[in-house]
Amino acid sequence: MFPTLSRVAGTYNRKAQTIMTTKTDEFADRLFHAALGTIEVLSVHIGDRLGWYRALAEHGPADPGELAARAGGHERYVREWLEQQAAYDILEVTADGRFALPDGAAQVLTDESSLAYLAPLARMLTGAAVQMPALLEAYRRGGGVGWASFGTDMRESQADMNRPWFEHALPAALAGVPGLDAVLRRPGARIADIGCGAGWSTIALARTYPEATVVGVDIDGPSIELAAGNAAGAGPRLTFRQGDAALLGEDRYEAVFAFECVHDMPRPVQTLAAARRAVVPGGAVVVMDEAVGDRFAGPADEVERLMYGFSLLICLPDGMSDPPSAATGTVMRPETLRRYAREAGFADVEVLPIEDFGFWRFYLLIP
Repeated sequence: MFPTLSRVAGTYNRKAQTIMTTKTDEFADRLFHAALGTIEVLSVHIGDRLGWYRALAEHGPADPGELAARAGGHERYVREWLEQQAAYDILEVTADGRFALPDGAAQVLTDESSLAYLAPLARMLTGAAVQMPALLEAYRRGGGVGWASFGTDMRESQADMNRPWFEHALPAALAGVPGLDAVLRRPGARIADIGCGAGWSTIALARTYPEATVVGVDIDGPSIELAAGNAAGAGPRLTFRQGDAALLGEDRYEAVFAFECVHDMPRPVQTLAAARRAVVPGGAVVVMDEAVGDRFAGPADEVERLMYGFSLLICLPDGMSDPPSAATGTVMRPETLRRYAREAGFADVEVLPIEDFGFWRFYLLIP
Protein backbone atom coordinates (compact mmCIF):
# COMPACT_ATOMS: atom_id res chain seq x y z
CA MET A 1 0.00 0.00 0.00
CA PHE A 2 2.66 2.51 0.99
CA PRO A 3 4.75 2.01 -2.20
CA THR A 4 1.60 2.58 -4.25
CA LEU A 5 0.85 5.82 -2.38
CA SER A 6 4.44 6.89 -2.88
CA ARG A 7 4.23 6.32 -6.63
CA VAL A 8 0.95 8.27 -6.81
CA ALA A 9 2.47 11.16 -4.85
CA GLY A 10 5.52 11.12 -7.10
CA THR A 11 3.38 11.22 -10.21
CA TYR A 12 1.30 14.09 -8.77
CA ASN A 13 4.40 16.08 -7.87
CA ARG A 14 5.85 15.63 -11.35
CA LYS A 15 2.59 16.79 -12.94
CA ALA A 16 2.40 19.78 -10.60
CA GLN A 17 5.98 20.64 -11.40
CA THR A 18 5.22 20.40 -15.13
CA ILE A 19 2.22 22.70 -14.72
CA MET A 20 4.27 25.21 -12.75
CA THR A 21 7.08 25.08 -15.29
CA THR A 22 4.58 25.67 -18.10
CA LYS A 23 3.03 28.66 -16.30
CA THR A 24 6.45 30.08 -15.56
CA ASP A 25 7.48 29.71 -19.19
CA GLU A 26 4.24 31.27 -20.40
CA PHE A 27 4.62 34.30 -18.16
CA ALA A 28 8.29 34.68 -19.02
CA ASP A 29 7.33 34.60 -22.69
CA ARG A 30 4.63 37.21 -22.05
CA LEU A 31 7.08 39.54 -20.33
CA PHE A 32 9.65 39.03 -23.08
CA HIS A 33 7.12 40.04 -25.74
CA ALA A 34 6.07 43.00 -23.61
CA ALA A 35 9.71 44.10 -23.64
CA LEU A 36 9.72 43.86 -27.44
CA GLY A 37 6.60 46.00 -27.49
CA THR A 38 8.22 48.57 -25.21
CA ILE A 39 11.22 48.79 -27.52
CA GLU A 40 8.87 49.19 -30.47
CA VAL A 41 7.02 52.07 -28.81
CA LEU A 42 10.28 53.84 -27.93
CA SER A 43 11.60 53.37 -31.46
CA VAL A 44 8.38 54.86 -32.85
CA HIS A 45 8.91 57.86 -30.60
CA ILE A 46 12.40 58.32 -32.07
CA GLY A 47 11.16 58.16 -35.66
CA ASP A 48 8.23 60.44 -34.93
CA ARG A 49 10.13 63.16 -33.10
CA LEU A 50 13.04 63.22 -35.54
CA GLY A 51 10.72 63.43 -38.54
CA TRP A 52 12.04 60.25 -40.14
CA TYR A 53 8.62 58.66 -40.70
CA ARG A 54 7.30 61.83 -42.26
CA ALA A 55 10.32 62.11 -44.57
CA LEU A 56 9.76 58.54 -45.77
CA ALA A 57 6.03 59.12 -46.22
CA GLU A 58 6.48 62.34 -48.18
CA HIS A 59 9.54 61.51 -50.29
CA GLY A 60 9.55 57.73 -50.64
CA PRO A 61 12.15 55.04 -49.87
CA ALA A 62 15.59 56.05 -48.64
CA ASP A 63 18.90 54.60 -47.59
CA PRO A 64 20.54 55.93 -44.39
CA GLY A 65 22.42 58.70 -46.16
CA GLU A 66 19.36 59.86 -48.07
CA LEU A 67 17.16 59.92 -44.97
CA ALA A 68 19.78 61.81 -42.97
CA ALA A 69 20.02 64.35 -45.78
CA ARG A 70 16.23 64.75 -45.93
CA ALA A 71 15.38 64.97 -42.25
CA GLY A 72 18.64 65.37 -40.36
CA GLY A 73 20.28 63.05 -37.89
CA HIS A 74 23.58 61.20 -37.60
CA GLU A 75 23.84 58.69 -40.43
CA ARG A 76 25.08 55.84 -38.22
CA TYR A 77 22.07 56.22 -35.93
CA VAL A 78 19.77 56.51 -38.94
CA ARG A 79 21.07 53.21 -40.28
CA GLU A 80 20.55 51.43 -36.95
CA TRP A 81 17.03 52.78 -36.65
CA LEU A 82 16.11 51.85 -40.24
CA GLU A 83 17.37 48.29 -39.76
CA GLN A 84 15.58 47.99 -36.42
CA GLN A 85 12.34 49.22 -38.00
CA ALA A 86 12.66 46.68 -40.79
CA ALA A 87 13.51 43.95 -38.29
CA TYR A 88 10.29 44.82 -36.44
CA ASP A 89 8.31 44.73 -39.72
CA ILE A 90 7.38 48.41 -39.59
CA LEU A 91 9.44 49.39 -42.62
CA GLU A 92 9.91 47.36 -45.80
CA VAL A 93 13.21 46.79 -47.58
CA THR A 94 13.04 47.47 -51.33
CA ALA A 95 14.84 45.49 -54.02
CA ASP A 96 17.65 48.04 -54.15
CA GLY A 97 18.22 47.87 -50.38
CA ARG A 98 16.43 51.08 -49.41
CA PHE A 99 13.77 51.40 -46.72
CA ALA A 100 10.11 52.23 -47.36
CA LEU A 101 7.17 53.12 -45.10
CA PRO A 102 4.03 51.17 -46.16
CA ASP A 103 0.84 53.16 -46.68
CA GLY A 104 -0.99 51.59 -43.75
CA ALA A 105 1.80 52.36 -41.32
CA ALA A 106 2.17 55.85 -42.78
CA GLN A 107 -1.44 56.66 -41.91
CA VAL A 108 -1.00 55.53 -38.31
CA LEU A 109 2.36 57.24 -37.87
CA THR A 110 2.09 60.46 -39.91
CA ASP A 111 -1.50 61.36 -40.88
CA GLU A 112 -2.58 63.86 -38.22
CA SER A 113 -6.11 63.97 -39.62
CA SER A 114 -6.72 60.20 -39.46
CA LEU A 115 -8.76 58.55 -36.73
CA ALA A 116 -6.06 55.85 -36.83
CA TYR A 117 -3.28 58.34 -35.96
CA LEU A 118 -1.44 56.85 -32.97
CA ALA A 119 2.11 58.20 -33.14
CA PRO A 120 1.31 60.59 -30.24
CA LEU A 121 0.67 57.54 -28.04
CA ALA A 122 4.38 56.72 -28.18
CA ARG A 123 5.21 60.29 -27.23
CA MET A 124 2.74 60.19 -24.34
CA LEU A 125 4.11 56.95 -22.87
CA THR A 126 7.69 58.12 -23.29
CA GLY A 127 6.82 61.38 -21.54
CA ALA A 128 5.40 59.39 -18.64
CA ALA A 129 8.43 57.09 -18.44
CA VAL A 130 10.75 60.10 -18.12
CA GLN A 131 8.97 60.90 -14.84
CA MET A 132 9.52 57.43 -13.35
CA PRO A 133 11.71 58.65 -10.42
CA ALA A 134 9.00 61.14 -9.43
CA LEU A 135 6.29 58.52 -9.91
CA LEU A 136 8.11 56.06 -7.67
CA GLU A 137 8.44 58.72 -4.99
CA ALA A 138 4.71 59.49 -5.22
CA TYR A 139 3.85 55.79 -4.99
CA ARG A 140 6.04 55.43 -1.89
CA ARG A 141 4.95 58.51 0.02
CA GLY A 142 1.69 59.75 -1.50
CA GLY A 143 1.33 63.03 -3.30
CA GLY A 144 1.52 63.07 -7.07
CA VAL A 145 3.12 64.28 -10.27
CA GLY A 146 1.30 67.29 -11.70
CA TRP A 147 0.42 67.91 -15.33
CA ALA A 148 3.00 70.68 -15.59
CA SER A 149 5.75 68.26 -14.53
CA PHE A 150 5.03 65.97 -17.49
CA GLY A 151 5.79 68.87 -19.80
CA THR A 152 5.28 69.61 -23.46
CA ASP A 153 5.46 66.03 -24.73
CA MET A 154 2.49 64.99 -22.60
CA ARG A 155 0.45 68.12 -23.24
CA GLU A 156 0.89 68.04 -27.02
CA SER A 157 0.61 64.27 -27.46
CA GLN A 158 -2.79 64.12 -25.77
CA ALA A 159 -4.02 66.99 -27.91
CA ASP A 160 -2.66 65.49 -31.13
CA MET A 161 -4.18 62.08 -30.49
CA ASN A 162 -7.64 63.45 -29.67
CA ARG A 163 -7.71 66.08 -32.41
CA PRO A 164 -8.92 63.83 -35.31
CA TRP A 165 -11.85 62.59 -33.23
CA PHE A 166 -12.97 66.10 -32.38
CA GLU A 167 -12.50 67.39 -35.92
CA HIS A 168 -14.02 64.50 -37.84
CA ALA A 169 -16.29 62.53 -35.49
CA LEU A 170 -17.70 65.02 -32.98
CA PRO A 171 -20.02 66.95 -35.35
CA ALA A 172 -21.87 63.82 -36.45
CA ALA A 173 -21.91 62.45 -32.91
CA LEU A 174 -23.66 65.55 -31.56
CA ALA A 175 -26.02 65.75 -34.54
CA GLY A 176 -27.06 62.18 -33.73
CA VAL A 177 -28.55 63.33 -30.41
CA PRO A 178 -31.43 65.57 -31.61
CA GLY A 179 -32.33 67.01 -28.22
CA LEU A 180 -28.77 68.07 -27.47
CA ASP A 181 -28.19 69.33 -31.00
CA ALA A 182 -31.31 71.53 -30.72
CA VAL A 183 -30.00 73.09 -27.49
CA LEU A 184 -26.68 73.89 -29.17
CA ARG A 185 -28.46 75.49 -32.15
CA ARG A 186 -30.59 77.89 -30.10
CA PRO A 187 -30.29 81.49 -31.33
CA GLY A 188 -27.49 83.24 -29.44
CA ALA A 189 -26.39 80.01 -27.76
CA ARG A 190 -23.35 80.13 -25.49
CA ILE A 191 -21.25 76.99 -25.06
CA ALA A 192 -18.47 76.36 -22.52
CA ASP A 193 -15.77 73.68 -22.76
CA ILE A 194 -14.09 73.11 -19.39
CA GLY A 195 -10.74 71.33 -19.24
CA CYS A 196 -10.30 72.21 -22.91
CA GLY A 197 -6.55 71.49 -23.10
CA ALA A 198 -5.11 72.54 -26.46
CA GLY A 199 -8.58 73.53 -27.61
CA TRP A 200 -9.41 71.07 -30.38
CA SER A 201 -12.74 70.14 -28.77
CA THR A 202 -13.63 73.82 -28.37
CA ILE A 203 -12.65 74.59 -31.96
CA ALA A 204 -14.77 71.66 -33.18
CA LEU A 205 -17.78 72.97 -31.25
CA ALA A 206 -17.31 76.45 -32.71
CA ARG A 207 -17.08 75.10 -36.26
CA THR A 208 -20.07 72.82 -35.82
CA TYR A 209 -22.23 75.58 -34.32
CA PRO A 210 -20.99 78.77 -36.02
CA GLU A 211 -23.82 80.92 -34.63
CA ALA A 212 -22.89 80.07 -31.05
CA THR A 213 -20.41 81.84 -28.79
CA VAL A 214 -17.92 79.29 -27.48
CA VAL A 215 -15.39 79.61 -24.65
CA GLY A 216 -12.71 77.09 -23.66
CA VAL A 217 -11.46 77.04 -20.08
CA ASP A 218 -8.45 75.25 -18.61
CA ILE A 219 -6.33 75.74 -15.49
CA ASP A 220 -3.10 74.98 -17.38
CA GLY A 221 -1.60 78.15 -18.82
CA PRO A 222 0.55 76.53 -21.53
CA SER A 223 -2.50 74.58 -22.73
CA ILE A 224 -4.47 77.82 -23.10
CA GLU A 225 -1.58 79.29 -25.10
CA LEU A 226 -1.64 76.23 -27.37
CA ALA A 227 -5.40 76.52 -27.76
CA ALA A 228 -5.22 80.17 -28.70
CA GLY A 229 -2.59 79.39 -31.34
CA ASN A 230 -4.60 76.48 -32.72
CA ALA A 231 -7.68 78.70 -33.02
CA ALA A 232 -5.91 81.62 -34.70
CA GLY A 233 -8.26 83.25 -37.19
CA ALA A 234 -11.33 81.45 -35.90
CA GLY A 235 -13.14 84.71 -35.17
CA PRO A 236 -14.46 86.59 -32.12
CA ARG A 237 -17.09 84.00 -31.20
CA LEU A 238 -14.36 81.65 -29.96
CA THR A 239 -12.25 82.55 -26.94
CA PHE A 240 -10.08 80.82 -24.32
CA ARG A 241 -9.61 81.66 -20.65
CA GLN A 242 -7.29 80.29 -18.00
CA GLY A 243 -9.04 79.23 -14.83
CA ASP A 244 -11.45 76.67 -13.44
CA ALA A 245 -15.16 76.18 -13.98
CA ALA A 246 -16.05 78.66 -11.26
CA LEU A 247 -15.23 81.60 -13.55
CA LEU A 248 -18.14 80.64 -15.83
CA GLY A 249 -20.62 82.31 -13.48
CA GLU A 250 -24.32 81.40 -13.25
CA ASP A 251 -27.15 80.96 -15.78
CA ARG A 252 -25.02 81.97 -18.76
CA TYR A 253 -24.58 78.93 -21.00
CA GLU A 254 -26.89 76.71 -23.02
CA ALA A 255 -24.36 73.89 -22.66
CA VAL A 256 -21.22 73.03 -20.70
CA PHE A 257 -18.96 70.23 -21.95
CA ALA A 258 -16.15 68.40 -20.15
CA PHE A 259 -14.19 66.26 -22.59
CA GLU A 260 -11.96 63.58 -21.05
CA CYS A 261 -11.00 65.61 -18.01
CA VAL A 262 -13.31 64.90 -15.06
CA HIS A 263 -11.30 61.83 -14.03
CA ASP A 264 -8.17 64.02 -13.79
CA MET A 265 -9.72 66.62 -11.52
CA PRO A 266 -8.77 66.60 -7.85
CA ARG A 267 -12.20 67.97 -6.91
CA PRO A 268 -14.66 66.81 -9.59
CA VAL A 269 -17.77 67.43 -7.50
CA GLN A 270 -16.85 71.10 -7.14
CA THR A 271 -16.31 71.39 -10.89
CA LEU A 272 -19.58 69.67 -11.78
CA ALA A 273 -21.44 71.88 -9.31
CA ALA A 274 -19.97 74.94 -11.03
CA ALA A 275 -21.05 73.55 -14.40
CA ARG A 276 -24.57 73.01 -13.06
CA ARG A 277 -24.75 76.63 -11.90
CA ALA A 278 -23.39 77.88 -15.22
CA VAL A 279 -26.13 76.45 -17.46
CA VAL A 280 -29.44 78.16 -18.07
CA PRO A 281 -32.70 76.33 -17.29
CA GLY A 282 -33.20 73.71 -19.96
CA GLY A 283 -29.49 73.69 -20.78
CA ALA A 284 -27.18 70.67 -20.89
CA VAL A 285 -24.06 69.48 -19.09
CA VAL A 286 -22.22 66.78 -21.05
CA VAL A 287 -19.23 64.75 -19.89
CA MET A 288 -17.14 62.65 -22.27
CA ASP A 289 -14.91 60.21 -20.44
CA GLU A 290 -13.37 56.78 -20.81
CA ALA A 291 -15.62 53.91 -21.92
CA VAL A 292 -14.60 51.53 -19.14
CA GLY A 293 -16.70 48.71 -17.77
CA ASP A 294 -19.43 49.11 -15.19
CA ARG A 295 -17.35 47.28 -12.59
CA PHE A 296 -13.87 45.92 -12.06
CA ALA A 297 -13.08 42.46 -13.41
CA GLY A 298 -9.74 40.80 -13.93
CA PRO A 299 -8.47 39.98 -16.42
CA ALA A 300 -9.93 42.93 -18.31
CA ASP A 301 -10.25 43.73 -21.99
CA GLU A 302 -7.59 45.67 -23.90
CA VAL A 303 -9.29 49.06 -23.57
CA GLU A 304 -9.48 48.77 -19.82
CA ARG A 305 -5.87 47.59 -19.63
CA LEU A 306 -4.81 50.67 -21.58
CA MET A 307 -6.83 52.92 -19.28
CA TYR A 308 -5.22 51.39 -16.19
CA GLY A 309 -1.86 52.09 -17.83
CA PHE A 310 -2.75 55.75 -18.31
CA SER A 311 -4.02 55.86 -14.74
CA LEU A 312 -0.88 54.34 -13.21
CA LEU A 313 1.53 56.55 -15.13
CA ILE A 314 -0.33 59.83 -15.72
CA CYS A 315 -3.88 60.52 -14.56
CA LEU A 316 -3.91 59.28 -10.97
CA PRO A 317 -0.55 60.92 -10.11
CA ASP A 318 -1.76 64.13 -11.76
CA GLY A 319 -5.04 64.09 -9.84
CA MET A 320 -3.29 63.40 -6.54
CA SER A 321 -0.81 66.25 -7.02
CA ASP A 322 -3.33 68.81 -5.73
CA PRO A 323 -4.74 67.70 -2.36
CA PRO A 324 -7.35 67.25 -1.11
CA SER A 325 -8.08 64.99 -4.06
CA ALA A 326 -10.84 62.59 -5.02
CA ALA A 327 -8.03 60.45 -6.54
CA THR A 328 -10.33 59.16 -9.28
CA GLY A 329 -7.86 57.88 -11.88
CA THR A 330 -8.53 57.18 -15.53
CA VAL A 331 -10.81 54.20 -14.85
CA MET A 332 -13.80 56.28 -13.78
CA ARG A 333 -16.74 53.89 -13.88
CA PRO A 334 -20.27 55.13 -14.65
CA GLU A 335 -21.38 54.73 -11.04
CA THR A 336 -18.48 56.91 -9.86
CA LEU A 337 -19.51 59.72 -12.20
CA ARG A 338 -23.13 59.26 -11.13
CA ARG A 339 -22.09 59.69 -7.49
CA TYR A 340 -20.08 62.81 -8.29
CA ALA A 341 -23.02 64.24 -10.27
CA ARG A 342 -25.52 63.62 -7.48
CA GLU A 343 -23.18 65.18 -4.91
CA ALA A 344 -22.95 68.19 -7.26
CA GLY A 345 -26.74 68.57 -7.25
CA PHE A 346 -27.75 66.66 -10.38
CA ALA A 347 -30.58 64.13 -10.24
CA ASP A 348 -28.94 61.44 -12.37
CA VAL A 349 -26.67 60.61 -15.31
CA GLU A 350 -27.77 59.31 -18.71
CA VAL A 351 -25.50 57.62 -21.24
CA LEU A 352 -26.00 59.28 -24.62
CA PRO A 353 -26.51 57.12 -27.73
CA ILE A 354 -23.08 57.94 -29.21
CA GLU A 355 -21.22 54.79 -30.20
CA ASP A 356 -17.93 53.95 -31.91
CA PHE A 357 -16.32 57.14 -30.66
CA GLY A 358 -12.81 55.95 -29.88
CA PHE A 359 -12.22 54.98 -26.28
CA TRP A 360 -14.92 57.31 -24.97
CA ARG A 361 -18.48 57.42 -23.67
CA PHE A 362 -20.77 60.48 -23.50
CA TYR A 363 -22.91 61.25 -20.46
CA LEU A 364 -25.71 63.78 -20.07
CA LEU A 365 -26.06 65.01 -16.49
CA ILE A 366 -29.75 65.32 -15.59
CA PRO A 367 -30.72 68.46 -13.54
